[in-house]
Amino acid sequence: MNPAGAIEQPRVTVVEITDPTDANAGIELMDLDAVQLQSTPFRARRTIVRLDASTVAFHATNLRIRTRTFVRKDLVGYVAFGARARGTVNGLQVRPGLILAAEPGVKATFVTDAGWESITFLLSPADIGSRLHQRQREGRFRLPQGGEALQVSAETGRGLFDWGKRLVDLAERHSSLFDERNSERCAAEAELFETLLAALGAANDFEPDRGDRTRQAYSQIVKVVEDHALAQTGERLSVTDLCRVAGVSERTLEYAFKELLGLTPQGYLTRLRLNRVRRALLAGARSASTMPIDAVRQVWRLAPARRCGNGGEQR
Repeated sequence: MNPAGAIEQPRVTVVEITDPTDANAGIELMDLDAVQLQSTPFRARRTIVRLDASTVAFHATNLRIRTRTFVRKDLVGYVAFGARARGTVNGLQVRPGLILAAEPGVKATFVTDAGWESITFLLSPADIGSRLHQRQREGRFRLPQGGEALQVSAETGRGLFDWGKRLVDLAERHSSLFDERNSERCAAEAELFETLLAALGAANDFEPDRGDRTRQAYSQIVKVVEDHALAQTGERLSVTDLCRVAGVSERTLEYAFKELLGLTPQGYLTRLRLNRVRRALLAGARSASTMPIDAVRQVWRLAPARRCGNGGEQR
């Protein structure tokens, strides 16, 4: 499943992460862009179990972070959440029985709080089709289109997460089972498919309530502002400019950022700016080169200027 020319990964990897700029460490099938939202020392844990045609990934964090995530390869993703997981996905509040389904290449924005745990199942659409054909069950399964929120019972959602967590715990304790025994991987993959299929067979489209729709709208505002900030290479941004791009008032802009991220637009974009500076510096260090000064200037401009009392602007 690795791209041509990629370094072969072990079947099981466990990574402890203390710097959000290293969010992609230890995983080659997904791209995670993480920004820390609190000043508390950051700790995250990721365990990856690579079977043959599928992968199971466990994520846990100790504080509030924002991640924009997408599956890199031709894989579909299904995400189940632990009982203590608190946060949002694309603006929807995580709750018992929520499952996220995403087709290849679709980005999802997660805001995770302390105690977050999630299990991501990554599967090949071709393998799904083959297994369904063998079982003569093609008409009972639909691959996700875009990013879809699904709702199952709390018991079913918990069961799907718990199955993934048991697999991860076993792999952490006995990684050699998955490295050396193809029979163990095949058995785990068959059980994964049946467990996931049973959960999805009981799923309905998630019906957002009024609060969900408001948070989804706020999530879109934050995304538009962040995309605009990252695309700018010219003058420093102003709050007025951000409001214009998002098509909202300054008050709504503040509400959106505080509701989803717990920060003002200025506070968040400052953290984003520092994150980008650190990523660029680390990338330069790893390639034994110096980051061009233009790159520093570009990320430095991400934080919007604040208006002074006399109508001017200050940093």
